Amino acid sequence: MIREKQKFDTLLAEVRAFVRSECLPLEEEIDRTDEIPEPLVQRMRQLGLFGHSIPEAFGGAGLTTEELALVNIEVSQAATTFRARFGGNTGIASESLVVDGTPEQKDRYLPRMARGELTGCFALTEPEAGSDATALKTVAVRDGGDHVITGRKCFITNAPVANLFTVFARTDPQGKGANGISAFLVERGAPGLSTSQPYRKMGQHGSPVGEVVLDGVRVPASAIVGGVEGQGFRTAMKTLNKQRINLAALCVGPAIRLVDEMVRHARSRRQFGQPIGEFQLVQQFIAESNTEVHAARALVLETARMRDEGADVTMEASMCKLFASEMCGRVADRAVQVFGGSGYIAGNVAERFFRDVRLFRLYEGTSQIHLINIAKRTIALAA
Repeated sequence: MIREKQKFDTLLAEVRAFVRSECLPLEEEIDRTDEIPEPLVQRMRQLGLFGHSIPEAFGGAGLTTEELALVNIEVSQAATTFRARFGGNTGIASESLVVDGTPEQKDRYLPRMARGELTGCFALTEPEAGSDATALKTVAVRDGGDHVITGRKCFITNAPVANLFTVFARTDPQGKGANGISAFLVERGAPGLSTSQPYRKMGQHGSPVGEVVLDGVRVPASAIVGGVEGQGFRTAMKTLNKQRINLAALCVGPAIRLVDEMVRHARSRRQFGQPIGEFQLVQQFIAESNTEVHAARALVLETARMRDEGADVTMEASMCKLFASEMCGRVADRAVQVFGGSGYIAGNVAERFFRDVRLFRLYEGTSQIHLINIAKRTIALAA
């Protein structure tokens, strides 16, 4: 749903200019140093990038699902690390508050997240609770009016720089599966909370990912998202439903960029006395890639519109995430092939994106988990 086309087109043009003039020139440096310069983060704050999906009542732009998808497609045509820096606040880290937070929690945190004063993170995954998120071992034991949280989270995007942690813990030791899991808002500085140094990763350099350690962290009852125990897993699933559409859009952007880079290289690189773009097998790589990009973009935008209309898009969101992430991986692989030997050398755009987009098939549900989800729902609907 595009609400005010002229206003949205202006916002999209502003984002496009920022990505092309300020982000693209820094891609290689950030890949090498593994750090986004703070002046660029400040520019993100000035442009309101941290608040795109946060409701206007709390200082954000209140973008619809379709509007946010279009912004994500634009932003992700630069190295994926740029969007990751503010993306938690426009997606997974704020959405729990948006959908289930109490009025007091929203008032306290959302305006500061929209301004980029707070960086949020979504602390769900654990060493033994990845695809099976309900197997988490982190516990929150009631002590008077408080809860005391103990556990360890891993692979948490922005954990090393986050100020606000949405922590999922089991509050009912008798609860099984999704039952008895609660979500808590924990601020950095809380006694017992610590984060690791950023992992050294294959790709997405500049996007800090690490562990969150909770060693007897005491929080008041007001820290429970929504104020009700036992609703945390449902909150997580609501959040991930939207985030999977966001992530699918974030897979489309790099693929668009790689098609452009393949075409540019195919025109300039010469073999056997002619540009390699004249060879039909190179043309096949480009044609297949461009076709898949258009298919993924259409699927993402259709699903985004369905969500904006109030439809249950649980299965469609899984389809988006599965198809777009696998598509992006195929395009990146073809790009390396078109670039040939240079596509395997560090510093080449194809090599960098090949590393960066590999993660898309792992987080927010692996491709295999989405295949299972889609199959189960398809069979159930046919019953």
